[in-house]
Amino acid sequence: MSEEKLIKIAAVGDNCIDVYQNLNQAFPGGNPVNVAVYSVRLGGSASYTGVVGEDEYGQLMIKALKEKGVDTSHVRVLQGKTAVTQVELVEGERVFGEYDEGVLADFKLREEDIDFLCSHDIVVSGLWGMIEDDLYKIKAKGTPIAFDFATKFNDPVVVKAISWVDYAFFASDDGDTKENREFLQKMYNKGPKLVIMTLGEQGSIAYDGKSFYQFGIISCDVKDTMGAGDSYIAGFLRGLLLGKTIEECMEAGAENSSITLQYTGAW
Repeated sequence: MSEEKLIKIAAVGDNCIDVYQNLNQAFPGGNPVNVAVYSVRLGGSASYTGVVGEDEYGQLMIKALKEKGVDTSHVRVLQGKTAVTQVELVEGERVFGEYDEGVLADFKLREEDIDFLCSHDIVVSGLWGMIEDDLYKIKAKGTPIAFDFATKFNDPVVVKAISWVDYAFFASDDGDTKENREFLQKMYNKGPKLVIMTLGEQGSIAYDGKSFYQFGIISCDVKDTMGAGDSYIAGFLRGLLLGKTIEECMEAGAENSSITLQYTGAW
């Protein structure tokens, strides 16, 4: 595959407005939303499928995504509030407060959404995306699935989703430990082609059923860690769809993270 190939990523699931009370600012975000924005930033094409409320935050989300070049044709507006996460920035590290799920509690994929998602090269979602029960429908149409399980190793969604996922992403602050490697092997045995774990300042590790791979970080001046993991996923998946090696994909993920770490907010 050549670099000229236009990568089409379908992001689906949760979105939220990250409200920084101590900065008196609000930023659009949410795992799949961030991956969509970062994929466009890298030169690809991306859509976001999900729901927002009929409030000003819902309008902000759609407007911001459009301005970033993300296809919002499958964002629905429901009666109620857009999801909000309270965030504080403490010495560059984001500290999460209360989360109000809002209309996301009622999010359900329609058949037309599934057809739309499967017209892309890959479908990307995550733990709070509310689509784990529909992954089998996407899988049945032959479209690859990437899924971010974050740090929630024991969440019931992991059990439900893992066998339908092609590329499983996890995160840990514990580093490249024996336990984390064993966990990746265990997850790989449940069905994914590749399992990846980001380790914050210690880079990332990946497992493909035969070998472990390790990559560090790209040093940068860290201003805000919000969106760093999602940036990694976007960079990694782009590399994957361009036919890069696993190590090259890990480097592309780290490189993309280093851009996001240098400003406040996810994007």
